Amino acid sequence: MQVAEERGLRQTELSSMPQLQLPIFPAGSKNLTNEIAVECQNKRVVYTLGLMPIFQHAEGDIRSFRMFTSQLIDSGSVRQAEIVATFGVPIATVKRYLRLFREHGAEAFFAEPKGRSASVLKGAVRETVENLFSEGRSVPEVAQATGIMANTLHKAIRAGRLPKVKKKLQQRTQKMSPPKANAVRSIARQ
Repeated sequence: MQVAEERGLRQTELSSMPQLQLPIFPAGSKNLTNEIAVECQNKRVVYTLGLMPIFQHAEGDIRSFRMFTSQLIDSGSVRQAEIVATFGVPIATVKRYLRLFREHGAEAFFAEPKGRSASVLKGAVRETVENLFSEGRSVPEVAQATGIMANTLHKAIRAGRLPKVKKKLQQRTQKMSPPKANAVRSIARQ
């Protein structure tokens, strides 16, 4: 205190002086900003402020990653360009999830995706499709017979709304004819 008084600094000036935080980060971490670093420890991604962990998520937890980085950007702690540079994420993706965070909050990242049902495959049309599949017809054949796109049928099969197609063995109705004598001679000459 005496040193401060000797330099002509009053007590009010001392209390308003900003305190510097040294940029000390754990070994092996990557700097996101001058204050925030990120590192992977035991298949967990850990974000630290100095040496203090502030958030962590599983290595493959993309929802938590998007939520937390959007939260950092929204609070002004990190810029979009720093997320792009550190993680190699496209800027369009960063902007998309920042907008999602600002419009719907953190819970939007963990909501189940809304699915649509195939309105084409209802009632009599669905029964017709199922009957054609039970006869052993392939997806392209059913699509052509009903006028429904093959892609729609494939999606319904993958989603479990239609039974899986049993692939039928193609029976050879024609026997292979023996090669012609001229063809055999030309092959033998080569």
